[in-house]
Amino acid sequence: MRRSDVGRLLVSGKDRSAYLQGLLTNDVAALTPGNGCYAAMLTAQGRMISDMYVDEIGEAMLLRLPVALTTQIREHLDRFIFAEDVQISDVSSAKAQIGIYGPLAAEVAAQASGALRLAADDLPGVALVIGTDEVEAVVDRLTAAGAVDATTDEFEIARIEAAVPRFGVDMDTDTIPLEAGIEDRAISRTKGCYVGQEVIVRVLDRGQGRVARRLVQLAFDAGAPVPVHGATLHAADRDVGHITSAVYSPRFDCVIALGYVRREFAAGGTALTVDGVRATVRTHD
Repeated sequence: MRRSDVGRLLVSGKDRSAYLQGLLTNDVAALTPGNGCYAAMLTAQGRMISDMYVDEIGEAMLLRLPVALTTQIREHLDRFIFAEDVQISDVSSAKAQIGIYGPLAAEVAAQASGALRLAADDLPGVALVIGTDEVEAVVDRLTAAGAVDATTDEFEIARIEAAVPRFGVDMDTDTIPLEAGIEDRAISRTKGCYVGQEVIVRVLDRGQGRVARRLVQLAFDAGAPVPVHGATLHAADRDVGHITSAVYSPRFDCVIALGYVRREFAAGGTALTVDGVRATVRTHD
């Protein structure tokens, strides 16, 4: 799948690791060449600015993030460079990204010799980063190896089935990472200080991780229509949350969704309604 929704920033210079370490939630300074991690960038109030994948590629770090935020994040990062040896460039136009998903992803990706191979965004698989002029030739080789080009809608179904939140849809600038349930993937509990850490530590350590709302996966009764983004979730006559993403799932043979609910309604098996149609909080597996 061609990932036109992903932007790419290249962060180079000998101080890049220490510089990003103070701005991102995960332990990017611990990365070695060929490895990466998922992370978030926060405000001082612990709210999300963006999420991203950070890859140490040897001579630089590659940040893969929502394409709509690429310019904003580059400018944000530039403002924090003082005497550090750090350079930031937007390579979104010069480089393309192809996502390969499924149990044979690594085997198929091996056909793209010369491409930068990274862990895929969002779903298990491989991300290939290549020059834009190489895309068609690489796609031809992947197709010959058995790959089938997925549509955006198919990718969205797989993402929601896997309960993976997407920034700009299921997370925004009002979201604390703990509300979206990404802390295990995105936050290091052992690294040094970073912007927004005080709020995160306060919730985790003093509040035992309790937040007012939680992102949950929901399964709707058979025959239910797909609810719109923002549809209100009710418990009896009480407004307890809203839908962020919803699709019909062939895997579960019903409509499934992601949405925020008040924490007292986040337990698996909790019954809620949307426009009178029942939805059950699902324990994700």
